[in-house]
Amino acid sequence: MSGSQVPTGSSADMLGRLKAVLPVRWFGDATPVLDAVLGGIAAAWSTLYSLIGFAALQTRIATANGPFLDIAAQDYFGTALTRRAGETDAAFGARIRSNLLAPRATRDALITALVVETGRVPVVFEPFNTGDTGGYSSNTLGYNTRGGYGSVILPYQCFVTAYRPVVTASGNNGGYNYGPGGYATAPMAWSDLVDDPGLITDAEIYAAIVGVLPANGVAWTRLSD
Repeated sequence: MSGSQVPTGSSADMLGRLKAVLPVRWFGDATPVLDAVLGGIAAAWSTLYSLIGFAALQTRIATANGPFLDIAAQDYFGTALTRRAGETDAAFGARIRSNLLAPRATRDALITALVVETGRVPVVFEPFNTGDTGGYSSNTLGYNTRGGYGSVILPYQCFVTAYRPVVTASGNNGGYNYGPGGYATAPMAWSDLVDDPGLITDAEIYAAIVGVLPANGVAWTRLSD
C-alpha cells in the first residue's frame, strides 16, 4: 500500500503516486483542477492494474476462473472433460488438476478414478486374480460372502460395479408415481440439472473407466445406485 488506508492499485493510490512525483512548488495546497485531470489518468491506471492482476490469475489452472477454466480444460482434454451443469469453478478446477496427473493402467488407478468421479468406492473383481477369487481351504472363499468364480481364460479383464453419486439437492424429492411427496405436499418439486450442481451422467462414469484402462484391458461394467 502507498498509504495505511489506501488499497494498492486503487484510483486513490494511483492519484497519490502521480502527485508524489510532481514538483511540490508548482502547486498550492488545494489543487481541485489538477486532481480532476490526474484523477482520470489514475482511474484508467487502476483499471489496468486490476486487469493485470486478473490476467495473472488466468495463467494457472489453480487460480483461473470462469471461461478461462473451460479454455484450459479444452486445451488439455478436448471434449473429454467439460464443465457440468451448475459446477463451480473450484470443483471444476479440482477435476482438471486431478485428471492432469491421474495414475493410469492399474487397478488402483481405476478405483481412484471412480472415487474422484462419483465419490463412492467401486467393486472390482478380476477373475484371473486369486486375491479376488479366493481358494478352498484358505479362508478366502465363502458362498455369498467372499471370493468368486475365477477363470484363466479372462486375462486383463475385470468386472466393475460402479456406483452413481448420491445427489442430495433434488434427489430427495418425490417424482411421478413415487412418494412420499405430491402436489402441494413435500418433498416434491420441479427441478432441472442446474438444481443438482456437479451431477454426472452414466456416460461420464463410463468415460472415466475407459480413460484409465490400458489398451489391452477390458472392464465389464454395471452401474448401480
